[in-house]
Amino acid sequence: MHSYDLCLAWNWEYDEDFVNLFEMACISKDLTFLQATPKNIETLLSDSPLQNIALHYFWDRASEHDPRFKPLVDWITKQAIPWINDHEKTKHACDKAAMHYAFIHAGLHTPYTIILPPYTFQQQLKNLDLNPLGEKFAIKPAHGGGGEGVILNAKTRDDVHAARQAHPDDHYLLQAHIDPIELDARPAWFRVIYCTGKSYPCWWDPQTHIYTPVTTDEEINLGLSSLNAMVHKIAHLSGLDILSTEIALTASGTFIAIDYINDQIDLRLQSRAPDCVPDFIVQDIVDNLTEFILKKKNMLFYRG
Repeated sequence: MHSYDLCLAWNWEYDEDFVNLFEMACISKDLTFLQATPKNIETLLSDSPLQNIALHYFWDRASEHDPRFKPLVDWITKQAIPWINDHEKTKHACDKAAMHYAFIHAGLHTPYTIILPPYTFQQQLKNLDLNPLGEKFAIKPAHGGGGEGVILNAKTRDDVHAARQAHPDDHYLLQAHIDPIELDARPAWFRVIYCTGKSYPCWWDPQTHIYTPVTTDEEINLGLSSLNAMVHKIAHLSGLDILSTEIALTASGTFIAIDYINDQIDLRLQSRAPDCVPDFIVQDIVDNLTEFILKKKNMLFYRG
């Protein structure tokens, strides 16, 4: 029987640097690390290997876009193996329509939003009033990430009608356009990463997608400490261990959650490409997750 403290399922070639860092961090803590990849998934899923593997934790960064990993997810679920980002909590957190109501109930600010039924349920929206959204607005399917299906500068009912047909079984969100205030000659638009109790607020240019970490002095002098409070509240609402969110600060001094929750964070290194996460943040995330798994392992040991 082979025992592994973590199985990481991944299939995106650009995850390789992050995975290597994660594996090295696990080795440094004497944690055993199993990779499930497109190269070995068929072998891993054959009867004999699974019968001879014991897993303590699982993180899925593959099955959403690769059906070959679904049997592994089903096996993990059947074995009641704990996840980084619990499967059921992730499904709920990635439903933008559900999260919109949860955010409002929790007192988090969001753009003015109209939630539409799936196109297959109601094709014509005769009473739809777009006036409260302003001259331009965003159209977003309730599910999906990476900007898939999102239209940022919609203006008409025809735009809405066409967009809904791209994902006809999904709810859609129509959201008012948000103009951030400028601070230090840059838009006050932020992407904040949360990982097992720690937050990483970054300036995030919506045009270039370049991350610049918010400094401690900026948090104090520019009044940006609310970014940390918001992402912790979002993490509590979702129950996820790691996520990111987008937040804009408006001229009224209101922090508004724009892109509610991303659970499959792009963890490419900024040293590889300018529009990626700063290397030290990726390294810190890896260290935090490794320590998180180690603590869980020690808890099980002492209970046993």
